[in-house]
Amino acid sequence: MTFQAIIVILVIIFIILSLYKEWVGPAMTFIIAVVVLGIFQILEPAEVIHGFANEQLAIIVMLLVLGDIFRKVSTMEGFFGKIFHNTKNVKSFVARMMLMVFPISAFINNTPLVAVMMPIVHTNAKKFQFPLSKILIPLSFAAIIGGNITLIGTSTNLIVNGMLAEQKIIPNAEILHFFDFTPVGLTMAFLGTIYMVFWGLKRLPSHENIMDSIPALNRNYVVEARLKTGSHLIGKTILEAGLKNLQGLTVVEVLRENMRITAVPQDMLLMEEDILLFTGDTNSIEDFVKNYNGFELPSLGMFSRKDNAKMYEIVIAYNSTLIGKSLKEIKFRAQYDASVMALFRNGEAIVNQINSEPLRAGDALLLLTGSYFEQRTKDVTEFILVSGNKKKDKIKESKSLFLYIGFMAVVILASFSIVKFFNGLLMLLSILVIFKVVNPKSIIKSIDFQLVLIIALALSLGTAMLKSGVAEIFANGLLTVLKPMGKVAVLAGIYLLTTILSAVISVRASSAIIFPIAMTMALTLDVNHIPFVLTVAFAASANFMTPMGYQTNLMVYGPGNYKFKDYLRVGIPLTVLYFLVTVGMLSCLYF
Repeated sequence: MTFQAIIVILVIIFIILSLYKEWVGPAMTFIIAVVVLGIFQILEPAEVIHGFANEQLAIIVMLLVLGDIFRKVSTMEGFFGKIFHNTKNVKSFVARMMLMVFPISAFINNTPLVAVMMPIVHTNAKKFQFPLSKILIPLSFAAIIGGNITLIGTSTNLIVNGMLAEQKIIPNAEILHFFDFTPVGLTMAFLGTIYMVFWGLKRLPSHENIMDSIPALNRNYVVEARLKTGSHLIGKTILEAGLKNLQGLTVVEVLRENMRITAVPQDMLLMEEDILLFTGDTNSIEDFVKNYNGFELPSLGMFSRKDNAKMYEIVIAYNSTLIGKSLKEIKFRAQYDASVMALFRNGEAIVNQINSEPLRAGDALLLLTGSYFEQRTKDVTEFILVSGNKKKDKIKESKSLFLYIGFMAVVILASFSIVKFFNGLLMLLSILVIFKVVNPKSIIKSIDFQLVLIIALALSLGTAMLKSGVAEIFANGLLTVLKPMGKVAVLAGIYLLTTILSAVISVRASSAIIFPIAMTMALTLDVNHIPFVLTVAFAASANFMTPMGYQTNLMVYGPGNYKFKDYLRVGIPLTVLYFLVTVGMLSCLYF
């Protein structure tokens, strides 16, 4: 083993540990890895930046932009409202939802699709009094399965195809085509629906919906306090009155005559008859009553002014810059004009010391908002709205029809190789801007630059594995064990290795690590490389066992009030089913 190979192996170990332990975040992890590979001259500068010119990466960016545009289409709520009309039970609801999500996620990236669907599902589930915990995991799983019906359904498929186009292991290797995923994808859509409706639902918990527990939260965590006539606190600032850093309590709002003051400044003077709203736990409220005799509590434990407030439930996005920071650090209240009443993580409500708790991807936050919340969160991508009545800028029905027709035309032309998909998407986005269907500024805001960076650098990692011989070392090691059992066993080994790696680190990282190994194995066996590439794509995307395994799983984690074990209970059997179908069908089709 060469010195360069040792360095590459150490870098791979660092990537796995950093992503699993969440040391520095995905983007910084890949930056550090590529910097090290550059320092030891394993990668040339041109090889590091070459990934940014990858056609598939550009397609991913344009599809994400289009996904964000589809989120603003005004017809989605009405369409799904009709689909869920007169639903008799949870089984029927989930079956209808999955059968509708499959074809949409086959063409629209599953992350924005789930973001669109969560408020719609929440509204309809509440209407029929179905627990969200029975519905949100099936929603995520349906988006994942549907994304693997076509090449463009998920960014993972396009990433793997981009690696295939750039690789030099098998010269002039054929790339993946639009419907290469369809036989396995459609089979799993059928079997996945049957599994979820008749088996998976029984394994899911029946947790109370977070927003349905608002009355209980109000009784326990919100107190309304009126400044008494002649109180010694009149004329003092919030800071001077000692109300800024109360243990277990936070001033979230001041009501003064007909005014509502949110994001309360510490230098605001208190006036007679001011009504202050605090959030906190019951013990803190009791201490407050004893120690602050300048207030009277006309409605202890009851939120009598709730008509003046709006409640929202949000979930921290998987790529949010808020991850790892506390509410106090980011000045959440001042920035978004909203106070966090409770934070839900791993099925538990955190109500004490919320302001100092570092946020994680998938955290669900219950907000009490001010009048500026909607304006300040208009184009925010840091979190996703799960429930509430926030108004959004919607694309009108006439323009949305134009969007649907244009997108389907591009897909059809690209699938028959009449127009390159890249050119078609570029043309469609240009037309949408020209006819003012979308604002150019919103296009820039919808681009996930962290994702772009990770994908581009992941492509260079594959180059390093090939140049150093690490891909060949791993491939030969696996072949030594699996080759005597036949080609099907080799394919199964690739699937299992990718699945395990994807469960603990990101799907993009696992794809980047396993892809060159899979290609080297195909070359050594002198067989068609397509089933090996498809296996990597399917195994990386079809991750149902953990909330961290896929971004849509994280999106529903907090809102569904799930625990980690809920994913294991439902996800392991589905993963085994997916494994058997993928390996079995690809073996029959290609060997």
